[in-house]
Amino acid sequence: MDGDFFESMYADAEDPWGFAERWYEERKYALTLAALPRRRYRCAFEPGGSVGVFTEMLARRCDRVVATDIVARALDTSAARLRRAGLADRVELRQSSLLATWPVERFDLIVLGEVLYYLDAEGLRTVAARAVDALEDGGTLIAVHWTHRVPDYPSTGTRVHDELARTPGLVPFASYADGDFRLDVLTRGAVPSVAAEEGLVSRPDSGAS
Repeated sequence: MDGDFFESMYADAEDPWGFAERWYEERKYALTLAALPRRRYRCAFEPGGSVGVFTEMLARRCDRVVATDIVARALDTSAARLRRAGLADRVELRQSSLLATWPVERFDLIVLGEVLYYLDAEGLRTVAARAVDALEDGGTLIAVHWTHRVPDYPSTGTRVHDELARTPGLVPFASYADGDFRLDVLTRGAVPSVAAEEGLVSRPDSGAS
């Protein structure tokens, strides 16, 4: 979908999807944060960060966040939110689309939240491949998408998550689904479970019984 669609959404409302006010969104964000396997990340990439509601939450779990959006007004709202929270120094905001050139740096966390169903099949494969290339070994990719069909969107949340699961280099780590959205955590290469990482159980390759 082109930028005109998103520009028109923000022309009518500062927060057109109600990210800052709906319990649906608050609950989804809480589940997303809880699903992250690491307590803290070095640097996260969040394309399509919109008005910065989840960007602010990420900044509390990450040393640095790079967040993008195609709409300048959304970035302005996000910047104001981050300044109020005292987190502006941790976040770099950039105006860019999902299919534009990605940042050259590598990340240990990539968040794809409510963005992939705007892409056609070719665009989705392109973004999935870029995500693998941008992730550090052992890094986390978390994807969260509404699964109800929206006639104007090229794809659905279910389809894009199925495509991510087929992407070479990504390994499933955890998932959650209900009647409204699907959440999948994938990693670049296999990583230990949280309990194994903390020594509560033996790692699968440790040889311990």
